Amino acid sequence: MIVVTGSVTVRPETFEEARRLSLEHVHRSRLEPGCISHAVHVDCENPLRLVFLEQWAHRAALAAHFAVPASGAFVRGLRSLAEGPTTLDLYDASRLENL
Repeated sequence: MIVVTGSVTVRPETFEEARRLSLEHVHRSRLEPGCISHAVHVDCENPLRLVFLEQWAHRAALAAHFAVPASGAFVRGLRSLAEGPTTLDLYDASRLENL
């Protein structure tokens, strides 16, 4: 499984647009093959920071997700609303059962 984390801090006047774009992206992404989960959250300590958490079945599914034109449009749109740089981290993970 691939775990993706990301974040962006947006300007106060762009928060609602960033939230709307993010929710559209999340809802669309959940329908893609290999998407286990995809969510966006508001940081409790910085309400202008959106945090993304995704789980993908394998790298090929994530690569296909990145290749979707709407994904590229989302990233470009979100960056235009950002106050600073965005972050994106990928992790190879396996689920531990019966701890």
